Amino acid sequence: MIPYQCCPGKEAVKYFLYLRLHHRIPLSDGNSIPLLGLGTYADPQKTPKGSCLEAVKIAIDAGYRHIDGAFVYFNEHEVGQAIREKIAEGKIKREDIFYCGKLWNTCHPPELVRPTLEKTLKILQLDYVDLYIIELPMAFKPGDALYPKDENGKFIYHETDLCATWEALEACKDAGLAKSIGVSNFNRRQLEMIMNKPGLKYKPVSNQVECHPYFTQPKLLEFCRQHDIVIVGYSPLGTSRDESWVNVSSPPLLKDPVLNAIGKKYNKTAAQIALRFNVQRGVVVIPKSFNPQRIRENFQIFDFSLTEQEMKEIEALNKNVRYVELLMWRDHPEYPFNDEY
Repeated sequence: MIPYQCCPGKEAVKYFLYLRLHHRIPLSDGNSIPLLGLGTYADPQKTPKGSCLEAVKIAIDAGYRHIDGAFVYFNEHEVGQAIREKIAEGKIKREDIFYCGKLWNTCHPPELVRPTLEKTLKILQLDYVDLYIIELPMAFKPGDALYPKDENGKFIYHETDLCATWEALEACKDAGLAKSIGVSNFNRRQLEMIMNKPGLKYKPVSNQVECHPYFTQPKLLEFCRQHDIVIVGYSPLGTSRDESWVNVSSPPLLKDPVLNAIGKKYNKTAAQIALRFNVQRGVVVIPKSFNPQRIRENFQIFDFSLTEQEMKEIEALNKNVRYVELLMWRDHPEYPFNDEY
């Protein structure tokens, strides 16, 4: 991928034409990823059955071609059903859809990686995923419990060998089960560990991390650009105010006066401005919504551009504060957020 800042002359024109026509950016392995996707995380205890199914169908009808999911969201069966129904209707072909699945913390041992991906494919009833990523660089004790704890309620961790896990992902790509492979929540050191691995066959094409105007990730973004790794920004509109895993002391992003003032100029919402900001930086965004109106609104970001001055104003909002801190796992040896980036 050519970062937009580095494109000289004709290359820049070709790059922007590609973005404008396809709303996609290239990945280092020759595939490409849509700039905007639908996030599908929802608390299974509080979400009515079928909500995800309907949301994905509405999203596809609205023009989304990128769906971000995970085994631990407990709704991949609904995502798969929605995709298959839209294929049956003739609305899309399988190759039009970009689905990202994730390897959970209890499945890091190399011998578990392929069976875990095969289980995801069985749930989705699809032959392959477009991107498969290590969800977190922290391994938990393998077994049926997704969040294993001892008798004292303490999380049970597992020895992490990220390079061995990565080799198992490479084998999944070779087998055609995943078109591309990447990571999530990895810091620079952890990315370098993979990229400097002896015998590396495929480097990560992407790193999915929290990224929004209050947490712009400038250093990690620059490092990833230098190594042709696309940043996929989760929580691009801020996140839910769930105290069990979120820093609720940070102010709500969408009430920010700068985002709202710029939105007024373009007749857009603060959410649309926040999404457009990241897309213009070459950051893929995956806002989660099961609300039909907001799903459609979030997609309406390709009919305007922010000026250089507006981009600088939004960049200046950066507070370097995470919403998603995952402090309950901060004692894990591979907890990624102790490093600067």
